Amino acid sequence: MKVLITGSNGLLGQKLIHKLRVDDAVELVATSIGENRVSEKEGYSYISLDITNENELKKVIMFENPEVIINTAAMTNVDACEDQKEKCDIINVNAVKYLSDISTKINAHLIHISTDFIFDGENGPYSENDIPNPLSYYGLSKLKSETVLLESNCKWTVLRTIIVFGVAEHLSKGNIVLWAKEALEKGDSLNIIDDQFRAPTLAEDLADACILSFKKEKFGIFNASGKDIMSIYDMVERIAKYYNYSTDQLNRISTAKLSQKAVRPLKTGFILDKSIKELGYNPHSFEESLKIINEQLKSKII
Repeated sequence: MKVLITGSNGLLGQKLIHKLRVDDAVELVATSIGENRVSEKEGYSYISLDITNENELKKVIMFENPEVIINTAAMTNVDACEDQKEKCDIINVNAVKYLSDISTKINAHLIHISTDFIFDGENGPYSENDIPNPLSYYGLSKLKSETVLLESNCKWTVLRTIIVFGVAEHLSKGNIVLWAKEALEKGDSLNIIDDQFRAPTLAEDLADACILSFKKEKFGIFNASGKDIMSIYDMVERIAKYYNYSTDQLNRISTAKLSQKAVRPLKTGFILDKSIKELGYNPHSFEESLKIINEQLKSKII
């Protein structure tokens, strides 16, 4: 089975490369903008690809003719999306339309990543059937991308996720767990929001959900997050306790005091019953995830 990944230089994309390049049942094609950032070059091919360029995208995918396309590329900086709405739509919506049209033509299974930010946070945790009401332009763009697939004729799977974290090479952006670990290790004074609740997701778990989706040929919408729902403050506190760092420098603040440009939902989290039952999804606990990250950082294995 030929599988093509978009955004393979990102955190999720890199995890998919490491899992699928050693899978004898998969012929893997990784694509992203620019040079390949993954140091391991064996077991897959790499193509530089800008998914917002429809002609380039069509040319590459039609030539490769994959049975599965996993779209991990997205603009995910929530505040930047508020400032750059047109750019946000080009990456998060238009490119998904291009991918869905191409997937229809070649009969490929398109797997797409969405977010808890399509919800307003009034009634979390959410099931796949709850009604979205995004508060930010980022959330709206991801909801639009879901609508593109709902209205398309291609075979598709949407995996909704929350705060993806993990270790990878030369990432263009950090993630909250690694940021918090480094800041706590330095003893920095940290102001942490205590009234936003999430279910942070280990990147390996989300990669597994992608793989399960195409191997089991499951279509539709699935929740694929971590299973532990906690406040952002609790998350940082649990990181501190796991690594035996002091929590004396942690200061609780409210969302209102932070004055973020984009409005965030207060409480999300997902009900995972459907994914557990239909996909066989089995995410790690938060502490298990920290142990995996700790071992990767020590051994420099990602």
